[in-house]
Amino acid sequence: MSHSLKPGVVSGKDLQTLITACKEGGYALPAVNVTGTNSLNAVLEAARDNNADVIIQLSNGGAEFFAGKGMGDSFKAKVLGAVSAAKHVHLLAEHYGVCVVLHTDHANKKLVPWVEAMLDHGEEFYKETGKPLFSSHMVDLSEEDIDYNLSECARLLERMVKIDMSIEIELGVTGGEEDGVGSDDIDNDKLYTQPSECLQAYEKLAPIGHFSLAASFGNVHGVYKPGNVKLRPDILKNSQALVQETHGTDHNPLDLVFHGGSGSEKEKIEESLGYGVFKMNIDTDTQFAFAEPVGAFVKEHPVAFEHQIDPETGEPQKKLYDPRKWLRLAEQGMVERLGEAFIDLKSKGKSIAKKECCQGKSSCAA
Repeated sequence: MSHSLKPGVVSGKDLQTLITACKEGGYALPAVNVTGTNSLNAVLEAARDNNADVIIQLSNGGAEFFAGKGMGDSFKAKVLGAVSAAKHVHLLAEHYGVCVVLHTDHANKKLVPWVEAMLDHGEEFYKETGKPLFSSHMVDLSEEDIDYNLSECARLLERMVKIDMSIEIELGVTGGEEDGVGSDDIDNDKLYTQPSECLQAYEKLAPIGHFSLAASFGNVHGVYKPGNVKLRPDILKNSQALVQETHGTDHNPLDLVFHGGSGSEKEKIEESLGYGVFKMNIDTDTQFAFAEPVGAFVKEHPVAFEHQIDPETGEPQKKLYDPRKWLRLAEQGMVERLGEAFIDLKSKGKSIAKKECCQGKSSCAA
């Protein structure tokens, strides 16, 4: 089935159309954490260059950094940083010609007020524009009792659906830590979600509205040595089968998310795509891709980062220490790494955004 959407931020039914296209096409979108306009613009550039749709997301720490660490009020910075980033994407995404899902990452129990404050802004944005500020928020209560996890997610989803939003939840625990959420000290069995828990989530949330599910199958945040954690995509397969058999749904009824994608074995990534995974988080690898070229540039031009004028030659160094010079290298490094991610996830060349020549036309050969 052919799908097409107007380029820009997608939400509501358009988000579900995009997810359907991913699952039918056997590909997934990278979900990239951003911390400022440089990393955010790099994601948009990479998506455009690869003719691929993408997910842009902020953790609570990323949102705070976006607002400025000097703001003083940490909570307000987390909220306003997220709002500012979202409005930046709304302004620019359409002009990059791709579909963008706007999302916030892990919010555990102590960060639920952060989600609620963003929803306050989202409801105001919806009144003004008729669309939500974010496509979705993640509420990660995987460390809590499953009944509390699902009931609290249901409460928030009831609020979200009124402004065409989706929720992402987590069952089981993703190892490692990301911006203060998570822990290395967890029982190994919690790294593996049970299919019965996924069924429970489906029965609780599907009647309310759209949700996506980060079901843990051995995932860990960050890059780890091969063999430290055993990824078991069969858990995803069995969870899909249980929901389908129990409720007579179509194939792969759950919209699944792969957390901790950095450093994962590529064959495990590919296998997971067949089990309804439409989104894979990638942060650690893109952080390094952003930093590495800057380090190399500083090493290549050490004088420029110690003296405004070369003490030996008398040459001004401004063209080298100008932030636009080395930050652009960082952006290009991130763009290159995301190009690899689009290939790994099989989403390169598969954007469903209508191209400029198709705007306003019922059909287009492009």
